[in-house]
Amino acid sequence: MVALLLDEDRRALVAAGRERATITRAALLLARALAAGGDIVFLGAGTSGRLGVLEAAECPPTFGIDPSRIRGVMAGGRASVFRALEGAEDREDEGRAEGRRLRPTDLLVGISASSITPFVRGALAAARRTGVLTVLVTCAPGRGLGALADVVIAVSTGPEVLTGSTRLKAGSATKAVLNAMTTAAMVRLGKTYENLMVDLRQTSAKLQDRARRIVAAAAGVTRKEAEHLLAAAGGEAKTAIVMGRMGVSAAEARTRLTASDGHIRRALTD
Repeated sequence: MVALLLDEDRRALVAAGRERATITRAALLLARALAAGGDIVFLGAGTSGRLGVLEAAECPPTFGIDPSRIRGVMAGGRASVFRALEGAEDREDEGRAEGRRLRPTDLLVGISASSITPFVRGALAAARRTGVLTVLVTCAPGRGLGALADVVIAVSTGPEVLTGSTRLKAGSATKAVLNAMTTAAMVRLGKTYENLMVDLRQTSAKLQDRARRIVAAAAGVTRKEAEHLLAAAGGEAKTAIVMGRMGVSAAEARTRLTASDGHIRRALTD
């Protein structure tokens, strides 16, 4: 039974891989919205909504994004994140209210494994009427989905091992899609350098140690030298890396990063 469950998850990830073109389009919209000063909202109900909340919660510490700029909205409110609130997904009126709260510069990512969740459909429709760009992530491909959002990522995961339980492989595929979408967008925004999280928030001892290791690897210095660079840079890993690579002051490193829109690679070559 366990082997079957895991094999079905593998099939779901393969299916998600077939949607890389639409995931790419969504990632570009996400990056452009953030670059233009807009916010990203992940919205859904049940498992889909919780995956959106999780994605929104994980981006700030990983990529240094202000938590107010990327957030999750759950049908039924915050309490339904921790305990299922049956019927919340049917409140199309509440979805419309959430969609109307968005600004034209924002991006709404509606998540609905079935694609028919009224709460999500209401939010997408209301957002589009006010000029907000929209993405739909679903695991139920079908005709007419293109009318629901500007970009539709429809992963054909097929029937669940436990019929109707979309917390299984549909949930795994959705998580993979959201991970790929946000990470690709953050790479495009210069939140990474090579395979390193150079904009991480140092909110714990573990992350402080990780920042030292990142600076040491990217700047080609010892761990001790990385610690000194970070101190001189006020804890800014990007600044410390440019300082270490180019032998410049923190002020000069920040000037270079500003001129390169935060991209380390450009700051090192421009």
